[in-house]
Amino acid sequence: MVTLIQLEYVIAVDTYRHFATAAQKCFVTQPTLSMQIKKLEEQLGVILFDRSRQPVIPTDIGEKVIDQARLILRGTEKINEIINSFQEKVSGELKIGIIPTLAPYLLPKFIGNLVRKYPGVNIQIEEIITQDILKKLKTDLLDVGILVTPLNDSDITEKPVFYEEIKIYSNPNHSFSKFNGIRLEDITSPELWMLHKGHCFRSQVINLCSNNNSNENSLPFKYESGSLETLKKMVDTEGGFTLLPELAFNGLNESQNSRVKTFENAKPLREVSLVTVRNCAKAKILGILSEEISNVLPKEMLDKNRGIVVEWQ
Repeated sequence: MVTLIQLEYVIAVDTYRHFATAAQKCFVTQPTLSMQIKKLEEQLGVILFDRSRQPVIPTDIGEKVIDQARLILRGTEKINEIINSFQEKVSGELKIGIIPTLAPYLLPKFIGNLVRKYPGVNIQIEEIITQDILKKLKTDLLDVGILVTPLNDSDITEKPVFYEEIKIYSNPNHSFSKFNGIRLEDITSPELWMLHKGHCFRSQVINLCSNNNSNENSLPFKYESGSLETLKKMVDTEGGFTLLPELAFNGLNESQNSRVKTFENAKPLREVSLVTVRNCAKAKILGILSEEISNVLPKEMLDKNRGIVVEWQ
């Protein structure tokens, strides 16, 4: 008979692609883990892992078995969710992944209050890019991602929470700081500072301004950042302009605020969602997380109809 322990061991090997590491994460010896997986393979009459490869990889049939094993274990987690709901308890572990263009602006607004209100929830947070969040969600290393959607991924469930307006931030000597009539077509410019590849906000900016990098760069040097805060400082000291999502404008001084401009012919938005794998077992905790985030934001940011969501894929 297949046991839950065997399924946990198989999933661990698939996640870490290394028997010793998987055993360490499962708090057992490697011989114990290897023996249980070998026993499962004999019971099923198939080989689940190609051990001749380093790192080890699942066989074709192994991939199908592992996918089903993940569904089974998520189903067992739902039993705990049912019991907690019946007892009106909010407890357990919540592993959150959040993208770098949201983390410094959103987390301080709600996370402390969430921890204090629900001390029975053990919260772990990672700040990583979207593709890494999706990979960790699908291997159960994260429970939920806070990131920009839509993703158009059939394995993922998205729950939109709020909508940030995308605005312009310019140097005081740039023409944008002198007038408000800025159109989308005006920002296709070599004076635009951008995030580097891998950030979904970079893709949104490219989609928004159709920047194909064909213009000669008129900035003092070529630089692509991994931080919105760095982009703001580069604009302040080196000229040019950048685009930023709404929350990134928090904490600006009066002079900086005067250089924040909106578009006259559009209101571009980025949609921020809680993202999980399908059949996620932690519905109650995730509902609380969504509510806590919504409660700390202005009501207009919860309204999708105030603008147009910009795709990033």
